[in-house]
Amino acid sequence: MKKIQLLILMMFAVMAVRAQDGITVCHTPATEKFALLASNKDFNMAHADPLPYTHQSAVGKMITFKTPDGKEANAYFLQAKSKSNNWIFVFQEWWGLNDHIKREAESLYNALGNVNVLALDMYDGKVTDKREEAGQLMGGFKQDRGNIIVQGALTYAGKNAKIGTVGWCFGGGQSIQAALLAGKQAAACVMYYGMPEENVDRLKTLNCDVLNIWPTQDQWINKAVMDKFEANMKAAGKNLTVKAYDADHAFANPSNPKHNQEFTADANKHTVEFFKARLK
Repeated sequence: MKKIQLLILMMFAVMAVRAQDGITVCHTPATEKFALLASNKDFNMAHADPLPYTHQSAVGKMITFKTPDGKEANAYFLQAKSKSNNWIFVFQEWWGLNDHIKREAESLYNALGNVNVLALDMYDGKVTDKREEAGQLMGGFKQDRGNIIVQGALTYAGKNAKIGTVGWCFGGGQSIQAALLAGKQAAACVMYYGMPEENVDRLKTLNCDVLNIWPTQDQWINKAVMDKFEANMKAAGKNLTVKAYDADHAFANPSNPKHNQEFTADANKHTVEFFKARLK
């Protein structure tokens, strides 16, 4: 508990320094606040290094697409068997777009039927299997670049696309940010213990329901965070479904070799049902 309190004090100290440098604290993206956890030893130790895995697929392939800043971004793409405007954007854990995430993307592709699945590379090609390096990657992430990647993906999917989003941990926060960026194209958002959006005015612009997979033992996306998110969603007039599990952070991460198989299977079932009900 003392370590958690110390971390909170450190986060406020960092935000105070940013304020002194002329950066408005209230505009610091929630996902970048979450990235501050990268320097926390307990948070790092909660993520076991992923086991070696090489994903092989007859369907999925890496692609590049243009982004609004004139650059390019990468993604792992599984194209619908026949023309479809239904899309799922998949967001990585803090390791980067590794083969475990590609496997999860293909699992969703198979479970959901005729749908396009795009697993976005939010680190622009950087991937690691070491938690110390993962902390550095997440700690250095800038939401502005993440938003540009998502905007490029939305253009790639097309103006008629209906977008579902899903992600774990770091990717859970990215999932709701992408749903906000998608505007009227957003159809469904699934968050696995990611940092929620805190701005009620932004949440009012959300165009889809949210399913939040939440482990009650999570020290970081904890009850206080969840209570605030539920209150904010209610104030914004948006629908939030919470599926709670007596588990710890990262319990369902695709790359976690110690994931809880029973809870993960149940969470996956709810995720698939949630998407199927909204991507018709």
